[in-house]
Amino acid sequence: MTDTASQEIVCWDARVLTLYPEMFPGSLGQSLAGRALKSGRWSLETVDIRDFARDKHRSVDDTPSGGGAGMVMRPDVVDAALASVGDRPGPVLYLSPRGRLLDQDFVHGLAAEPGVTLLCGRYEGVDQRVLDARNIVEVSVGDYVLSGGEPAALVLMDAVIRLLPGVMGNDESSREESFEQGLLEYPLYTRPADWQGRGVPEVLTSGHHDNIRLWRLAQAEEITKARRPDLWARYLKQRNEAHGKGRADEE
Repeated sequence: MTDTASQEIVCWDARVLTLYPEMFPGSLGQSLAGRALKSGRWSLETVDIRDFARDKHRSVDDTPSGGGAGMVMRPDVVDAALASVGDRPGPVLYLSPRGRLLDQDFVHGLAAEPGVTLLCGRYEGVDQRVLDARNIVEVSVGDYVLSGGEPAALVLMDAVIRLLPGVMGNDESSREESFEQGLLEYPLYTRPADWQGRGVPEVLTSGHHDNIRLWRLAQAEEITKARRPDLWARYLKQRNEAHGKGRADEE
């Protein structure tokens, strides 16, 4: 393709190191992400870590030093797998429940990168030495434990891909979603106007855009305050700081 529109597309490159490459693209091969993959807005490369095992049994793990249950992924095998993708642009992330929490700000940062390399652990995890040697950043998708890093990698990529230019049909939609303004999203309604005796709030059918905007903001604030006190406190702090800066600029 040589037309101008095609030349403007910047491809976001995802590389996933895993023991189960067949798990990808998974759900990312469907809907918005799937269409974006086909159109070249992002690309996917999977690397089977087991291909870098050093014995005939293709062993990738060993018993933990100091004893304990489970097995640990070997640093030499993981390092060889990482070396196979070379020094590619973008951060190298290890999906781990002890990592920094994946939030919308971090997702926006990843969407601005040329790509990302994701290391998916299994068993009890990956030998710390390879994480330290390669300055790998650990990222968690929540305070719970999964059977491996692959589902977390799919979550991370889904969150990023939908923010890439041209993936979503309406950029305004993404700006009004949960977390984008520091608040959870307001309630949503559509037709029919009356459903099982429940009506759509009158303000939403009034056609008065300012009133609708204020109602949605008030609803978002109320929901956030009730359901996520941590987000509410952060929102209040940022709002107060913004107001303070505005008053200082006026003086």
